[in-house]
Amino acid sequence: MTQPPPPPNQPPSQPPTPPGQPPQGGFGAPQEPPAGGFGAPQDPPPGGFGAPTPPPQDPAYGYPQTPPQTPPPTPPQGYGYPGQPGQPGQPGPQMQPQGPYAQQAPYGQQGPYAQQGPYAQQGPYGAPGMPGGPGGPAAPGGGRKPNRQLQIIVAAAVAVVLIIGGGIWFASSGGESDNDAKGGSSGSTEGGTGGGKGVEGGGSEKAPSNTKSTVGYQIPLPKVTDVTNVTGSWLTDTAYVKTGLNQIVGYDRDKGTQLWTIPLAGQVCAATRHVTDEKLTAIAFEPAKRTSSKDYQQCTEVGVIDLAAGKLVWSKSVQGSNSGDDKVRFSEITLSGDTVAAGGTDGGAAFAVADGKVRWKPEVSAEGCYDMGYGGGEGLVAARKCGSYDDPQVSIQNVNPLTGAVISTFKMPAGVSYAGIISTKPLVVAADVGDTATGGSSISDFFSIDEKTGKLRAKFPAGNMAAECGATEVEKCQHLAVGNDRLYLPTEEHDAPGEDYGDTNEIISYDLATGKTTSDRADAGGTYTISPLRMDGNNIIAYKRPPYDKGGEIVSIDGGSFKQTVLMRNPSEESVRDAETGFSEDYSEVLYGDGRLFISDVMLSEPSTASSRKEYLAVMFSVH
Repeated sequence: MTQPPPPPNQPPSQPPTPPGQPPQGGFGAPQEPPAGGFGAPQDPPPGGFGAPTPPPQDPAYGYPQTPPQTPPPTPPQGYGYPGQPGQPGQPGPQMQPQGPYAQQAPYGQQGPYAQQGPYAQQGPYGAPGMPGGPGGPAAPGGGRKPNRQLQIIVAAAVAVVLIIGGGIWFASSGGESDNDAKGGSSGSTEGGTGGGKGVEGGGSEKAPSNTKSTVGYQIPLPKVTDVTNVTGSWLTDTAYVKTGLNQIVGYDRDKGTQLWTIPLAGQVCAATRHVTDEKLTAIAFEPAKRTSSKDYQQCTEVGVIDLAAGKLVWSKSVQGSNSGDDKVRFSEITLSGDTVAAGGTDGGAAFAVADGKVRWKPEVSAEGCYDMGYGGGEGLVAARKCGSYDDPQVSIQNVNPLTGAVISTFKMPAGVSYAGIISTKPLVVAADVGDTATGGSSISDFFSIDEKTGKLRAKFPAGNMAAECGATEVEKCQHLAVGNDRLYLPTEEHDAPGEDYGDTNEIISYDLATGKTTSDRADAGGTYTISPLRMDGNNIIAYKRPPYDKGGEIVSIDGGSFKQTVLMRNPSEESVRDAETGFSEDYSEVLYGDGRLFISDVMLSEPSTASSRKEYLAVMFSVH
């Protein structure tokens, strides 16, 4: 299938899915969705991602230099694509699980079941994350590129090995920071149990008596004829809420039956992962439904939805002084306290959560300065751009959510066109300085900033880390977490020790006060790959993406000892495994909380008729 280019302010299309017959004996044949729900599951597009790539002809990083005498096991055909789950309200078979999938949780909502991000101090329940997972507008740049492995120095996994004290240091490929940090990742004692000065305990997620999950339910795809944004998913104590086609639907958290539907004037184009204690969150959407593939609508409407009551509390648009009578177009939206903030190339605007009253509007200035977007959660931080296209100047501004008054400003170095706000408290920013990011990454350096004064605490290179930020989006960083005044990052994938076929990696951390690596190290083990999802108190909730013959895992990593505790193991059956890994790692939203795992798409496209495989809008796993 040939997809049209994404419309303005829209994320890229999800990678297509390859043709082929689905595995037999999977989740069960799809059934009719509940009344008012989405249409029947659609065939996925051809092509795709997720299937292991055979070793290249010439030896390369990530593969054995000499073919083994016994051929390595061949992954099942179509690995990485959905199997045959059932429909909402129809629990899948009780299979032996092996671990979940989860996405970096969003930013910093502290209430129970609140959407969590991959960024700051997170509450007990997290989101895609996206993030989220989470979704992504045009020119995402946040996805991992195929040549990432070529950055790994195989002999030392991630870098040069030096014995220091009782630990192992991995020197990364980045240059020296302003603090003389080498950008390396330090290991701990064998097994990842040496956490240095980390903070122990404090998490609310506990291991169940039986960590083996079962398939709960699957939500079918809505019928679409063009690239369609379905960014947005949230979890409450009773409902799983997911963006659909021109609507937002609440499902019973455990059964998958529809609880309510919020119809919208048009397609959702942006959604925040933050949720208030009152279960309110914010979205941006188009003013009318699209009537054809060329009928693109501008993203001009801002609204707040009540996740508990299942209603649109308010919606409105604003006009900008520099846009005449036209409505201001937004590309991003976030939430901090009682303020909703939306930003884009037309300028920004802030609204009261309760009634939508406009709090402040930082318009595009005569010098061409405008707020590209905002980072929310515990604080509100703006990424503001000035200057020309060839000579941009980006500043990070900590602002008062109620008034828009600037509290502090940090000027990013020359050569930065966009910046990703990872956390607002503590303030952590990522950027590609002078297009020096390597291996297809969107990040060359991280910046730890004092949000009160705007002074730089530490700058350190990303090196061979596998975190990502959107190319143009401010609050779209993923595969990382911030807590205990540390930044937790996954290393790039490298050859799995003692394995003939497959890669692995580790989670390491940087001290935000010094920019230096700590002794923290959590190994994925085997041929799993691991990445942080969110913080759970002082602990890190992480997802282990599975190899071709196992299910994924959710683990809690103690912030002090860095000891891993398994919270969920997903089934290893082929059809179940295919459904788990069938979602793009960088273009899906994953929520994990209270023993329940939700994985969902953020971008849909018209299905292909060349394959009989089924795709799903979302799947759910549970240990209950």
